[in-house]
Amino acid sequence: MLAKQIYKDKTILSNCKLTMTTTPMSTDTSLPPLKIYTIDDPPLITEPESFIEIGKFDATRPIAIDFGSYNIRAGYTGFEFPYFDFPARLTRHRDRKMSKTFTFIGNNTRLDQTVRSQSKTPFDGNIVTNWDYVEDILEYTFHHLGVKPNNGIPNPLVINERLACLQSQRKNWYQMVFETFNLEQVAFGVDSLFAFYANNPTGVADGIIVNCSNEETDVIPVVKGKGILTECKRINWGGRHSAEFLSSILTLKYPYFPSKLSSFQYEYMYHNFCYTAGNYTKEIETLLSLPSLEDQNIVVEVPFTEILHPKKTEEELKRQAEKRKETGKRLQEQAKQRRMEKLVQKTEEYEYFSRVRDSLADQPKKNILSVLQNAGFDDEADFKKYMYNLEKSLKRAQILEADEHDEHDETENKFELVDVPDQELNEEQIKEKRKQRFLKASFDARIKAKEEKARIAKLEEEARIKDQEWRESSLSTWIKDKRGKLGALIKKRKDKLKLRDEMKDRKSQVAQNRMKNLANLAEDSPRQKRSRHQASIDNDPNDTFGANDDDWQVYNDITANPEAFDELLEDEYKEIVELEGKLLEYDPNFTEEDTLDAQYDWRNSVYHLFLRGPRPHDSEDPHQQHQMHLNVERIRVPEILFEPTIGGQDQAGIAELCETIVTKKFDSKPSKISDVALNMCKNVWLTGGNAQIPNMKQRIVNEFTSFLPSGTPIGVHMSENPSLDAWKGMSKFAQSEEAFKEAVITKKEYEEFGSEYIKEHKLGNFKYFEESARL
Repeated sequence: MLAKQIYKDKTILSNCKLTMTTTPMSTDTSLPPLKIYTIDDPPLITEPESFIEIGKFDATRPIAIDFGSYNIRAGYTGFEFPYFDFPARLTRHRDRKMSKTFTFIGNNTRLDQTVRSQSKTPFDGNIVTNWDYVEDILEYTFHHLGVKPNNGIPNPLVINERLACLQSQRKNWYQMVFETFNLEQVAFGVDSLFAFYANNPTGVADGIIVNCSNEETDVIPVVKGKGILTECKRINWGGRHSAEFLSSILTLKYPYFPSKLSSFQYEYMYHNFCYTAGNYTKEIETLLSLPSLEDQNIVVEVPFTEILHPKKTEEELKRQAEKRKETGKRLQEQAKQRRMEKLVQKTEEYEYFSRVRDSLADQPKKNILSVLQNAGFDDEADFKKYMYNLEKSLKRAQILEADEHDEHDETENKFELVDVPDQELNEEQIKEKRKQRFLKASFDARIKAKEEKARIAKLEEEARIKDQEWRESSLSTWIKDKRGKLGALIKKRKDKLKLRDEMKDRKSQVAQNRMKNLANLAEDSPRQKRSRHQASIDNDPNDTFGANDDDWQVYNDITANPEAFDELLEDEYKEIVELEGKLLEYDPNFTEEDTLDAQYDWRNSVYHLFLRGPRPHDSEDPHQQHQMHLNVERIRVPEILFEPTIGGQDQAGIAELCETIVTKKFDSKPSKISDVALNMCKNVWLTGGNAQIPNMKQRIVNEFTSFLPSGTPIGVHMSENPSLDAWKGMSKFAQSEEAFKEAVITKKEYEEFGSEYIKEHKLGNFKYFEESARL
């Protein structure tokens, strides 16, 4: 009872602290809130590992130690539970202030965060590589078990070894127990065979062991209680590999996750949220649908420090709003003044060059070329191109200026001094004349802009009437034309969005082309400088960029101006919405599901469902920034035990190995299963800590049902806590005096026969198998 109570007081299997909340992830009240699991590293302990009173137990009572790569379980045999169950980790911590080095082992590594982060295991895979750590861990274990190690340890020892243990490993174990700790007796056995022995009272049953451990997965057939090790198979995948694989795929899934998770947190997610799919192919096809994600999606949030900005009073907010309003108004006035000055200058330039163009109308080409070259142009084509762009820029500026003035600003204005010669005016009147000239030019520009705006409105009205007549006369061709335009606009928009995404990646082909364009522009020699009167649209005499409309696309590619790009996308979106509105009204085959918004709805995006689950995502919410969604990963990681190729292992899975044993071994054929194989199918045992993944037992049943003849009796079993099966088997084995006596190796035998001596028994390795495995 003491051992059982001590074991129940442990929190061995819980690696992380878990808090579950039901914070809603969307403002849509029609959606129920999702459960959010907040995980953190396991809490630090406040008390060190307890001790058993020295001399409490008889020196003849054997000690059983399940020396696993994940946890170590140790205790006196004859009890239901081991006394100690602690992680197989050790830390040597140097305290600089005290100038001492402290050794922390097992649960004691959780006394301090620094100590825990520096802890290491003596294993490299399933092989012990650091025997100094093993010595310290065994000394720690014996010390806490209350054994007096002064003149050696009198208690017999039962300890596990890996399947097909290497001779070099057993040699080191011999030296450790006999030479370092001076034990008198030790018995070695395979942990999975101990587990099978613990769950079969008679000890002579037939069966199949599926041992899912931390470092590997073994499938061992058993006949009359003895493991047929020549037919056993190993899969190089265990619980540690699964946790690391989950870490890898989540890192790829969220490459910019703001927090770095620890190995404890990934282990916790694997142990608590992953499960074995009953039919992986069928479930993976429907898992990323909204109904399925509502049940299967798990939201995991990593703790973080949220920065809360102090709330400002209404007076402060009002004062800031007024200040922003005044600043914006002042900037608008300044921008307006600059636009007016540029508009007047462009108008003067256009009028001047228009008169030049008119004066050259009837002149010979030789005279025209001479005049234009003297003015700074290359030829007549260069002059026409300049005039075309100047006129186009002037119209845009006039329209913009006209939109900012209403009719009250365009009442009669008197500019009586404009036509008066300067000789007839004094200094004050000359200043006033300059001001009136500027105002008159601005007024004329607005009048022209209004006329241009009215002309454009008239053309648009005529186009609308023409389009209406076309629709009424031939609806089918009208719909076909509108659908074609809509498809072209959507394709153009998608191409631009793709371009924007690729521009963010400096290694993409688009970004590389952009750098080439920049390099080419930098190498171009500047054109011949123009005179003051032949400035470009922006008044830079050296700037000829923009003369061609295609230059603006190059400009967007090179500068990647996000504001200009967003404005262009917004204009295209308005045009798309307008076309969609017409089609929704007149096209009976065009529905809401065919619109652009429906295509970009997060509910229809597999990418969104995979990353963010069945809820809309708010990228500004700090909580959602620190959340991971587990959906596909929940079944993908455990599936590697049945499909090792998913994890990069060129091996067969559990089901295929079991099928081979049952249908092709022990005198069995696919058409006829032998009696021995049938007995094995009735007694399949799952053991090891990794077998506790939910639904593992049912999946094994499904796999056996698929390859066995219909009606074949199947029995798949698993104990309440399969991670303790090996220790319980050791304890039971030590209580069997006859079997234990045949398996035990004494110190005297070790000294006489050497480190290669091995006693073969039904729960251990045997020499032929060990040599074959080594070869």
